[in-house]
This record gives sequence, structure tokens and C-alpha cells, in this order.
Amino acid sequence: MTRAAGSPRRPFSIRRRLLLWLLVATAALGTLALFDTWREAERMANALADRVLAGSALVIAERASLDADGRIAIDIPYGALEMLSSAAEDRVFYRVDGPPGHVVTGYADLPMSDAVQGGDPAFSDGEFRGEPVRVASLARAASTGIDEVPFVVTVAETTRARVVLTRTILMRSALRLTLMILGAAAIVGIAVTVSLRPLYRLGEAIAERSPDDLSPVETRVPSEVRGLVGTINSFMLRLKSALDGMRNFTGNAGHQLRTPLAVVRTQLALAARASTLTEAQAAASKGDAAVAHAERILAQLLLLAKVDAAAGSDAGPMDLAGFARNLTADQIPAAAEAGIDLGYEGSDAPLMIRAEPLLLGEALRNLISNAILHGGAGAVVTVRVGRDGQNAILEVEDDGPGIPPDARASAISRFARGPTQGPGMGLGLPVVDEIAALFGGRLSLDDGAEGQGLCARISFSAADE
Repeated sequence: MTRAAGSPRRPFSIRRRLLLWLLVATAALGTLALFDTWREAERMANALADRVLAGSALVIAERASLDADGRIAIDIPYGALEMLSSAAEDRVFYRVDGPPGHVVTGYADLPMSDAVQGGDPAFSDGEFRGEPVRVASLARAASTGIDEVPFVVTVAETTRARVVLTRTILMRSALRLTLMILGAAAIVGIAVTVSLRPLYRLGEAIAERSPDDLSPVETRVPSEVRGLVGTINSFMLRLKSALDGMRNFTGNAGHQLRTPLAVVRTQLALAARASTLTEAQAAASKGDAAVAHAERILAQLLLLAKVDAAAGSDAGPMDLAGFARNLTADQIPAAAEAGIDLGYEGSDAPLMIRAEPLLLGEALRNLISNAILHGGAGAVVTVRVGRDGQNAILEVEDDGPGIPPDARASAISRFARGPTQGPGMGLGLPVVDEIAALFGGRLSLDDGAEGQGLCARISFSAADE
């Protein structure tokens, strides 16, 4: 039966997998152990039975003698055969052979082993009267003091007792091994359950949190899981940063766009009620200005959101001097159109810092735009790059009205504007400050040359070239 398309797969279980691997591995090793146990049990049973067979043949051989005619005479001690009796009701057979071709007594058709005269008993497996037997033959000689007559004593026993003994040893070993496997499975199951409790507590701690709680997880976990918890905390930190940026963007957008949109609606209403074309055009012009102002607000808010999203990202090395020189050159036409004298001062030698060019470009454009916007027609704006000890310095200086010292701290706050309440939206300097902080820099506001105007300075740590 095939799984239906799209049906959920069975969830992965560490406990189940560990138990499966343990049972399969133990069963494989247990099979090899049982095979070895069977071989060893068979060898031990044969060795034990062979020793009894050899003892029985030796007892019979010791009773052999020569009669008056020089023939082998033997009185079979039946006690020697009784020692072979067993609970398995094995049958015992014997034969005594004199000189070659002469059977003294016993079963003449009983198979014999190749025994060496005067040596140890010889053993072999055979079949007698339809039953498997184990045969032991012992070759000796009877002596009159003058002459010796060789003879061979053969004792055979059916193998039922050996099979029963081997099976008993094997079954007991299999039972012990099975109990060991089940015990190990139970121990592993308990151990895995106890070991996984920190994971359960981790899951419960995360599940019990409110959706707004993205603080790091502090639940104690084993060392093997700390990497996972660290990854979760890193993800939650990035998610918190993204959500904070989204909240800031939506809140700021709602707050800052309310006034321009109200102006647009008002001007549209005035245009609808205008009695002359001139009045309608004036209302439309004011509405268009409000829309343009809203667009600038959105652009700055999107830039702030981009800065928030880039928090914690790595920045590569870049040449601050060449970058500032090229960007200033791009802004000269717009400055000239506004009646501003924009220029660049700095060495042509590279000055390396670690920053992201796109964001740093937005920061520098904001500083130049602020200087052009607030400096007024005829102002001089200078972009300057230099080194102060181990720091790289980026400055934008103008000779305009500037910002009073007691208002400079608030000017870096979002949506705060200078005391003149001139044009702008209160986002330029905060954007610059946050971009500078993103790359380890610091924004400061000082007086311009000769105490006139404003000098916005960003200090970065210089990087190796």
C-alpha cells in the first residue's frame, strides 16, 4: 500500500531510532554469539562423553587376559558400561577383537575407529543399526610374559545425550541473551527518556512564551544541544531586530504621514470648491508639495528600516577618501542649482575603513542635503576627509546659521528639527547617526570654522589597507 500524495510522514523519534539500532546490533551480535555458543557446547559435550567412552574402553581392556590356548579371554565388567547410561536413554554397544579377523565378543558389525597399538583411544562418528553413534577404540596387547597377543576394545554410544546437552546449553544461553537484550532496551529507553527531558523543557519554555517575547532562551540544556540553542537565540535576535524595524517603520510612517496626507486632503477639498482656475492651481500646487514631502518621509523611513535590518551584518573594507570625493562630485550640480558652493578637501591617498558603501553613501548624502537645505543660498559647504590618530574622520561643514549647542543633542533624535523649524522632516541626522553606529562610528555636531555654521563629524576606526 503506497502512501497517499501529500500525506504527513511519520515523525522522527530519537528514542525509537536508538532502540532500533540497539536491538538490531544486539540481535546480530547475539546470533554470532549463539553460533559460537553452539559450537562450544557441542565441543564440550563431545569432550565429556568421549572421556567417559575412553574410560569405559580402558576398564574393559584391563580385564583382558590369555587362556590356556593363548587366546584372548575377557570378562566384561558391566559396571564399565553402566557408566555410559544417561537420562537420555542412550544405547551402549561394544566389541572386542583379537588378532585380525577374530571377534572375541560383542557386536561383530559394530564400526571401529583406527586405533594405534599402545596409543590413546581413537574416536569417530558413525551409524549403527539406524542410529548415529560415537565410537571409541583402544588397541592394547595381552602378554604371557613370553608372547603378546594384540586386541582392540571398541565401545560405542548413541548421541542422544550429547544432543540434549548441547541443546540445553544453547537454549539457556539464548534465554540469557534475550533477557540481556530486553534489559538493555529497557535501560536505553529509560536513559534516552531522561536524557531528552532537557529538550522537552526547552520546547515547553519556548511554547509558553508570548509571541512578543523574543529574548534569548536561558533553559539549561546538555552541551550537545547548546549549539542548537545558540542558533535559536541568534535567529530570535535577528527576528526581533526585523520586527522592531517593522514596528518602527509602521509607527513612524503612520505618525509622519498623517500631516502631509491631511494637507493633501485639505488642498483637494479647496481645489474642488475653488471658484477660479488660479485658486484651484494654487491648491493643487500645495497638495503636490505635500505629496513630495510625504515621498521624502517614506524614503527616509525606508532607509531607517534598512539600517535596522542591517544591524549585526559584517562590512568589508573601503576607501573613505575616494568614496567621499566621488560622491561629492556627484552632488555638485544639485548644490550649484541651489546656489551652494560645494567642495571637497582631503588627501588623495586611500584611507581604509570598514563600512557598507550603499548605507555610508546615504549617510553622506543626508549630511550634504542638510547643509544645502539649511545653509541657505550663497553658503559654502565643504566635505572633508582626514585622519586623527587611529581614526578616520569624515566631515561636512557649512557656514550657515548652524544649530545652537543646547539643541544639538535633540537634533540627532528621530523627528526632531532645529529651533528654526525650517524645512525638513527630522530624520536626516538620526539616519546618519544610526548608519555611523552600525559601522562602529560616532556622529558629533560642532561649530564650523570661526564659530560660524555647523560641522557634522563622523569618526571611524581606520582599517588595515
